[in-house]
Amino acid sequence: MATAFPFSAIVGQDEMKLALLIAAVDPKVGGVLAFGDRGSGKSTAVRALAALLPKMKVVAGCRYNCDPDKPAEFCDDCRSRAAKGAVKSAQVAVPVVDLPLGATEDRVVGALDLERALARGEKAFEPGLLARAHRGFLYIDEANLLEDHLVDLLLDVAASGENVVEREGLSIRHPARFVLVGTGNPEEGELRPQLLDRFGLSVEVKTPDDLPSRIEVVRRRDQFESDSAAFVAKWTREETKLRKKITSARQRLPAVTVSNAALEHAAKLCMTLGTDGLRGELTLMRAARALAALEGENAVTDSHLCIVAAPALRHRLRRNPLDDAGSSVRIDRAIAEVFG
Repeated sequence: MATAFPFSAIVGQDEMKLALLIAAVDPKVGGVLAFGDRGSGKSTAVRALAALLPKMKVVAGCRYNCDPDKPAEFCDDCRSRAAKGAVKSAQVAVPVVDLPLGATEDRVVGALDLERALARGEKAFEPGLLARAHRGFLYIDEANLLEDHLVDLLLDVAASGENVVEREGLSIRHPARFVLVGTGNPEEGELRPQLLDRFGLSVEVKTPDDLPSRIEVVRRRDQFESDSAAFVAKWTREETKLRKKITSARQRLPAVTVSNAALEHAAKLCMTLGTDGLRGELTLMRAARALAALEGENAVTDSHLCIVAAPALRHRLRRNPLDDAGSSVRIDRAIAEVFG
């Protein structure tokens, strides 16, 4: 595999980097959608995160990356192994699976293993991309161009947390819980509302408009392309620090408290903005808690809520024909009203 650009070396794009770190700390936040200019580092940041994440523990030999510490969520194969004796574990890299725009349904959900069927006459299941992405990240570049039938598949799996395959005499059900990460350019079309709502955080990515930042981006990219090994080695210490920060935040997360006052402020903010449903409040609370864990805090504060409000809520706002202000401006006004 090609060497990934170090996450710590990415210049600017603070909102996108923070959203990705929050999703890495707490996958329940619901994924990240990064929309913005071409060539602004969206794909680079996602692939850099993959190389940054600490390894995870899986059942050795499992095709679905089952967690050995959660037997209730085992696939059928792991349940059979557990019934016969102790389940062995192994450390593997967190999967970051690319979902190509032209992928077939069989490639995504899995299908009959034709090689075994033809050679031995056996009906066996060949796992697809959803199986590989379990407990990891499913990355969709140009998510707004994804075909409708694949969008429908993703919506079903994202809602249930498992993939069900009923075809060619096969009946397979396996866990498929992943963090959905999408990128795209708004000039090429909007995302379907049903899929948009499934992303926990939405960030706006813009080309740097100050001269020093643009120069530094070009300089670092040129150094990386000239000698990637030396560039990665230069940033190893920063990457290690950030990796430890993610690990510590994951351990601290269950102990981070959300007071009634913080919940009230989150609900007031969503009511002021007129968001539909309660997914806005839930995402706001989860993102703020993950941010507090990243910062080493034991409780969610108003500051945490204000920081994550825009990425958690900007894609959940109703269109207001009488207000031509952008979503970020409307959120800033609501924050000023609720928090003073």
